[in-house]
Amino acid sequence: MGMSSGAGTSQQLDKDYVLKASALDLARELGIDPGKGLTSSEAEERLRRYGPNDVPEKRRNPLASFLRKFWGPGAWVLMAAAVMSGVLGRFLDLYVVIALLFVNALISWMHEENANRALELLKSKLQVQSRVLRDGEWKQLPARLLVPGDVVRIRLGDFVPADVKLATGEVEVDESALTGESLPLRKGPNDLVYSGSIVRRGEATGIVALTGINTYFGRTTELVKIAKPRPRVAAVVNKITLWMAAVALVLIALLGVTSVIRGQNVVEDLPLFLVLILAAIPIALPAMFSVSMAIGARQLADSGALVTKLEAIEGGATMDVLVSDKTGTLTVNQLTVKDVIPASVDEDTVILYGALASQEANQDPIDLAFISEARRRGLDLTKCQQKSFTPFDPTTRRTEAVVVCGDREMTVAKGALEVISSLHGKDATPMAAPLAAKGERVLAVAYRENGSWQLAGLVGIRDPPRPDTPKLIEELRKLGVKVKMLTGDNMAVARSIASEIGLGEKVIRMSEVKEATQNDAVAAAAMVEEADGFAEAYPEDKFTLVRGLQGRGHVVGMTGDGVNDAPALRQADVGIAVSNATDVAKGAAAVVLTKPGLSNIVSLVKIGRQVYERVATWILSRLSRLFQNVIFVALAAIIFGLYVINALGMLLLLFMFDFVTLTQATDYVGWWSGKPVSWHIGDFMKVSGAIGVAMIVEAFAATFAGLRWFGVTQANLPTFGFLFLLYSNIFTLLNVRERRNFWRSMPSRTMLIAMSADIAAAAAITYFGLPELPALPPVAIVFALLFSALLFLVVNNFLKVQLFKRIVI
Repeated sequence: MGMSSGAGTSQQLDKDYVLKASALDLARELGIDPGKGLTSSEAEERLRRYGPNDVPEKRRNPLASFLRKFWGPGAWVLMAAAVMSGVLGRFLDLYVVIALLFVNALISWMHEENANRALELLKSKLQVQSRVLRDGEWKQLPARLLVPGDVVRIRLGDFVPADVKLATGEVEVDESALTGESLPLRKGPNDLVYSGSIVRRGEATGIVALTGINTYFGRTTELVKIAKPRPRVAAVVNKITLWMAAVALVLIALLGVTSVIRGQNVVEDLPLFLVLILAAIPIALPAMFSVSMAIGARQLADSGALVTKLEAIEGGATMDVLVSDKTGTLTVNQLTVKDVIPASVDEDTVILYGALASQEANQDPIDLAFISEARRRGLDLTKCQQKSFTPFDPTTRRTEAVVVCGDREMTVAKGALEVISSLHGKDATPMAAPLAAKGERVLAVAYRENGSWQLAGLVGIRDPPRPDTPKLIEELRKLGVKVKMLTGDNMAVARSIASEIGLGEKVIRMSEVKEATQNDAVAAAAMVEEADGFAEAYPEDKFTLVRGLQGRGHVVGMTGDGVNDAPALRQADVGIAVSNATDVAKGAAAVVLTKPGLSNIVSLVKIGRQVYERVATWILSRLSRLFQNVIFVALAAIIFGLYVINALGMLLLLFMFDFVTLTQATDYVGWWSGKPVSWHIGDFMKVSGAIGVAMIVEAFAATFAGLRWFGVTQANLPTFGFLFLLYSNIFTLLNVRERRNFWRSMPSRTMLIAMSADIAAAAAITYFGLPELPALPPVAIVFALLFSALLFLVVNNFLKVQLFKRIVI
């Protein structure tokens, strides 16, 4: 037998040998008993020998990432300003430009590294889980801990976690991600299923042959690929950037023409023009979105909701309808047998046949409920042996097994009432009425022995609501999110659960929706919109439901767990895979819950709105600063010939304010609206435009007051302009970070320290002066501080509150 080695791991079995060997030969070669699996100590020793079951990713080079920050529009403008300053002999400007270039690069790099660390942490938590036989017991373990020789169970909806040689069972696998072949392939005993393929049908037990980089295709399964955000807000970014750049370029062109007409040396003003362009274009805006969403993703991961697509955070903020599966989200997903109605056999036999039509290795909640009840009743399941087992499939809605009990051979089945009724040819619905009236899910059990199918009996299974569900539904309702329950159970069960959790009484059958759609699509859509829940729904109905709600203008979230839920999870604005979902459902979803219930979804909505608030604050602050730092400066020069700030002053302003903006990620942000948010660019422009116009008027008032009464001269006007603009920028940020009066919430301690340090440093610089920024008299410094505080924390605060009463963004 040949051996092959993987990078950084001990030798594993030769791939050709693995392909040709039988499952029995492989078990013998790996020294394992397929009926017991490895012991924990054996698995640990093999994990040390072979390494984890993953493929190491290429590591990012932090130095290369930092150097890339010196390539881009912002860096090019700063470089041009530096060259121009050097040519003109303005070396202080040159040094400040170089410092600003490095500080901007450092800030951007730090943001990116923080975001990447958050996403790496997220990916480490989103691992494929595997059913593994260890120490003679079936367990759920992360796939990266699998080793050659492990006995695993794969079933419908799983990603195959390693190269597995099948021992028992039969599956259809999709290998399109590996080979490009679109048709599923049937695999049975002694066939090899490859790591990364998807189980589309059936279930099987097999032996792990190859792991990690040694697998046949040299890859392992990643549950998610963290997607770069391309949310709806990207359109807002583009519009704002284009608008700000256009305004700045027009004003700078006018300023250049005015300087020529006045006979001034335009070449000397070029550094200022370049810096004004830099001040106008929100270069950091896309990075701000990414960083805010990455921080939100990390917060959600801590609360039990793992985000696989960052745009889902924005979806959480804008979502107004949540279509929720009943089982595992609204209920505890711990099924127990409550009642038994025997038909042709006694109660114990009904439970026995139901348990024999189950498999514990699958960890299926219904199978476990029958097996647990059989053991509680003292029934000996070992007296019968399964010869074959047909697992549950959404298309058949039943399980079936051929069993041998002593010298008797029979076929047993359990499943949906109507499906089992079709087997034995009698309608058992009237018989199920007492159980359904109690809100129990009714399953039928049937058997066949030397003849036709016979109904053994009916079993009522109860999955009680989670204790916290009513409170969380009410909390979502207060946040403006309407919850709609979707279940495959009958109308009686659906209404019973809906009533218990306070969802509402408007529960309808999905068949009614389909019928209404054929007659009047508009009326059907209105019916869906008004309903509180949907009963007797098939998995494929979810896609239709989600698309219908989206067609009515809703932002839809949807929970799901099965393979058939994947299309609807992709279609939903926020697809949410519940904690016990299949790998395929998790791969299709935008959010994966690690705990059952709605609490994580409430966190998604709240944190999504926090991210929205943080981004909205940044946009409002940035747009408002455009009016002062660019429009005011340009208008003062064009109309009055006043150069209220020079290139050095503007560079210092940008340099110092960067330290404040760096702390915005630490700021506490609330969610002010009791309804879903929306990105309306026009509303942003209205609010920032109104505040911005007021800021221009106030800046002119401060300039003329300083020139007349507070010792400001033409010589030190650029110094005063730098000081007043910096203070106004700081106070504007302090103002717009809160929708209500600014004192209703305090900034983070880090943010307050940065603001205070900037205020003190600017006062010291302007008191002592710099070569191109002559010193100001103390009275002018005090005036700049007090007047800017009065204007931007009192006058503009009142204006802002009034605007937000009329415009909700």
